[in-house]
Amino acid sequence: MLLPASLTDLLFAGEARDAEVCLAEENPAMREVLGRYGEEIFRQAGASGTFRVTGDRREALRGADCVLYAGDCEAATRFAMDRSALSGEEEDDPGLTDQARVSGGIGGLLHTLRAGSAVLDLCDEMDEACPEALVVHLSQPTARITEIFALRGYRCFGLGPSPWKGPNGLEALTRRLGVKPEEVSARIAGLPGFAFLLGLKAGGKDLLPRVKRMVKDGEWGNLARRWLSWWDAVPVGDVTRHAEFLPAQPDYIPEERPAFGESVEKRRERILWMNTVAEQGAASREGAMAQLLLLSKASPLRPVRLALALLRGETAVLPAVSRRNRGELSGLPPEAVIEADLHLREGEILPEGQPMPPALTEIMREIDETNRLAARAAFGDRGALRECLETDPALAGLDRLYCQDLTEKLMELHSDVLPRFSD
Repeated sequence: MLLPASLTDLLFAGEARDAEVCLAEENPAMREVLGRYGEEIFRQAGASGTFRVTGDRREALRGADCVLYAGDCEAATRFAMDRSALSGEEEDDPGLTDQARVSGGIGGLLHTLRAGSAVLDLCDEMDEACPEALVVHLSQPTARITEIFALRGYRCFGLGPSPWKGPNGLEALTRRLGVKPEEVSARIAGLPGFAFLLGLKAGGKDLLPRVKRMVKDGEWGNLARRWLSWWDAVPVGDVTRHAEFLPAQPDYIPEERPAFGESVEKRRERILWMNTVAEQGAASREGAMAQLLLLSKASPLRPVRLALALLRGETAVLPAVSRRNRGELSGLPPEAVIEADLHLREGEILPEGQPMPPALTEIMREIDETNRLAARAAFGDRGALRECLETDPALAGLDRLYCQDLTEKLMELHSDVLPRFSD
């Protein structure tokens, strides 16, 4: 999914034509598709570097300057298992289906344990193959995966669902305001998946008061209106993901089938277009059209742009990057995993010191503490696991002992992918 835009960012926008790129791919048929496509893009760019695809991840990692990671653990299948187990067994028993979540609550904790186990296996290989590598990841839950890499000693940055996209994204908001996205100056910050609009200007005019009036009038939905009254802040991005970190609410409907990666139909399209580029050549009419289609479907997340800026020591501003707090959000502790624009000067992070409303800061502290406890739990730390369940604001109003028992049963259900809890 990420390859077309990543190679474009690397070879054309980034002009890193001497780069050595190696992909790890277990499926032999997909290795051939990716290999032929990547080699053609390298050829078209006149690159002097190398492109290869291997089934041996250790080989791919050897000597890497940067590791781009977007893995998960059978995400859709395992989520469905969680949701089924959390559903009530009787007709009059609704169970805790609303706790089947991607990032928060009981479901988010189980997701963290499973995804974290895969990350820790990767870290074991990186310790031998590329112990100094920079890590840029696109895995969920974003904050917790960022923290797991950081706890293993890696300099890590995460890219989660973009706050610019979706029905409550900044692009949709600018359309409602009648201004172009490129004309606005926005301050968006918070936690990964829990970011808020802290400032918005266009042509020197402050638009935030107008936005708040829209939210109060219900134009941004009931959740956004309620949170504005609680925290004096406007959520931006997918508010369903915001709600995952909070107790169940009357107008919060968790996704029954959240998107993990691309659909089967989209994957078939992508493979067809990649094969067209490889067979017809990227410069041919058919190949150029296929490449345009690939790039038109590309994710808004651009990990290679971020990686090049950090590796080259560039001066840049990169939107919505997850990392440990370096003073950018002054109300949160330095160990907090935040999401905000990343301001770089010659590769060094410039702390912006953005203030947030006190009530918003308080709930963010609770969510961040839960995120970091969940990350520690992924190492097999049962003390952190229990403390996470006791701390998580998403479980407010529920019997915490019952939640602990339920979590243990879910861990047994997934024991085949949780070896660190085998005892």
